[in-house]
Amino acid sequence: SSQELHRGFEASPKPSVSGFQPLLTDPTGNFSLSFLRVNGTRLALAVVHVPSAQPLWVADPPRPARWSDRSTRLSFNGSLVISDPSSGVFWSTGTDGDRVVLLNSSNLQVQKQSDGGGGTPVVVWQSFDFPADTLVENQNFTAAMSLTSSNGLYSMRMGSDFFALYANFGGDSDQMYWKHKALEAKAQVVDGAGAVYTRVDPGGFIAMYQNGSVPVDVEAFNSFQKSIDSFLLLRLESDGNLKGYYWTGSTWATNYRAISGSCELPSPCGPYGLCSADGTCSCLDNRTEARPGSCSSAPGSGDFCGGGAGSGSGGFSVLRRDGVELPYKELMGYASVPSLDDCERACESNCSCWGAVYSNATRFCYTIDYPIQTLLEVADETKIGYFKVKPAPAGKGKGYEVGFGVGVLMWVLLGVAAVAVVGLVGYRVWKRRGGLKGHLAGEDGLAAGPYKDL
Repeated sequence: SSQELHRGFEASPKPSVSGFQPLLTDPTGNFSLSFLRVNGTRLALAVVHVPSAQPLWVADPPRPARWSDRSTRLSFNGSLVISDPSSGVFWSTGTDGDRVVLLNSSNLQVQKQSDGGGGTPVVVWQSFDFPADTLVENQNFTAAMSLTSSNGLYSMRMGSDFFALYANFGGDSDQMYWKHKALEAKAQVVDGAGAVYTRVDPGGFIAMYQNGSVPVDVEAFNSFQKSIDSFLLLRLESDGNLKGYYWTGSTWATNYRAISGSCELPSPCGPYGLCSADGTCSCLDNRTEARPGSCSSAPGSGDFCGGGAGSGSGGFSVLRRDGVELPYKELMGYASVPSLDDCERACESNCSCWGAVYSNATRFCYTIDYPIQTLLEVADETKIGYFKVKPAPAGKGKGYEVGFGVGVLMWVLLGVAAVAVVGLVGYRVWKRRGGLKGHLAGEDGLAAGPYKDL
């Protein structure tokens, strides 16, 4: 690896490398632009934290390259390009630069030399403008950017005076499930004075700024105002939580959690799951045990007004459950309706509605326009859920209804077998003690009959 890439550079992945293959390093040696092996077969171009082999930035090609394909190449001829002769270009910076450098902040830059060659190079592209799932210290996060979890389900975005987390569960739009608004304790957000942006500060906090160096909000890490001389980062995890970390020299230590309770995560128990106060999972259909994703394998999208099998006119059955609540209802829209029946009818007639939760106390009706995720179990049985359930895909021996039916059948067969065994043993005992004649002899008293021990 080197500390600069110039026009004409080319490199190919080595199939023998099991982790990452450095191509470019920063002046400190802490960071490296590398070919990164992902899940054994995929090839990624990433900026890696060398001591931990942790990727901090990953190029996002629409078609992932294969690690074992020796014809895959990274080249630089004004643009950084990942390509191969048969498939063409996987990913490109689309620039006209002169060199590629990696700064000691982990920022990868394509630079163009100014006219005459003596001035400060112009940055024509940088990885800090295109974060993946991670923000590092001193990296600005603006409304033009988005953090996306590695599984693609969750994202973090900026608003006018807040940053928030969103889930993409397959509905018409993303659902906000966590929001942090600027408290404006030291400075005010002024309309028309510029966009608000966020930055991870080395002092141990996330700050929102509008203009100048005075933040409009500070969200503290555990290390805030403590003398920790370490590299900080903020990552959107695959469970939807936003976490802060610092490097101890040997491991990444958790420094911040946006969401503290497991039941407050967007879907800790998976679709049609139920999360109790102690963090255990069950299923909305009253099955007592559940693993994330095991309560339903029905399709995650579709039109409920179309035909098909099921008890509903749109090819669905209905599941009702008392004592349930949405984990982020304060961030959802609702309507005030007179009764539970009105709430259910509003969802039933809506082709894109997957369910509704109604409170008899407030008469608020929360409709759900995305596939049903984890609900909260509450003691208040006046909070009632109405959920549409699609049948399992045809031809598959698994699924929400099929799996449950097979389980019931197995228990019925086991019960029949148990009854048969008990009956056979009882018959043999009864016959040994005199059969019908002995039983009639003791008809006037249990002590004289064959069941005197009972």
